Amino acid sequence: MSKREWKPGNLLNPTPVVLVATRGKDGKDDAAAIAWTGTICSDPPMLSISVRKSRLTYANLKETGVFTVNLVTEGIARAADYCGVISGRDEDKFSAAHLTKEEASHISCPMIAESPVNLECVVKESEDLGTHTIFLSEIVSVHVDESLIDEKEKFHFNECRPVVYSHGEYLGIGKPVGKFGFSVKKSRKTSRIRQK
Repeated sequence: MSKREWKPGNLLNPTPVVLVATRGKDGKDDAAAIAWTGTICSDPPMLSISVRKSRLTYANLKETGVFTVNLVTEGIARAADYCGVISGRDEDKFSAAHLTKEEASHISCPMIAESPVNLECVVKESEDLGTHTIFLSEIVSVHVDESLIDEKEKFHFNECRPVVYSHGEYLGIGKPVGKFGFSVKKSRKTSRIRQK
């Protein structure tokens, strides 16, 4: 494989696509598409989002310190994209993108009904990193579409058809290529990893 050195940049792809919903102190709600997000701790459960300081989401986070993360699926990818390119200062994105608000249980903030997974989050720390500020946040509640939970209480996450963002494109996650630990599971044919 021949490689060329490229200029430093954000080529860590793909990334999850989420809709971050916030409420300003004025009571106005907003939703923004965020692709710079990730899990950072399991106990307590925490995640991070990185937001440009010019965004309404940033102002709302600084004012209230709470938000919801709403998983984006193939069914609401268009709405998510709209919420990523239009400013909440200019219009009500919930109405324009045909997204339904649900009130969170533990924080004063909307969730998005069309999203099968909603995470209620409280900001614990934030740090200005340059063009973006990172918000390290605790997940205080999780809401999951009951149709994705089977009789054994197993959550079938991939059935909701989540979307990832990669270098300017939204992509479905595709078919499974393995399960956790499959690389070390004994096989009748071989117990060693084969590289193609």
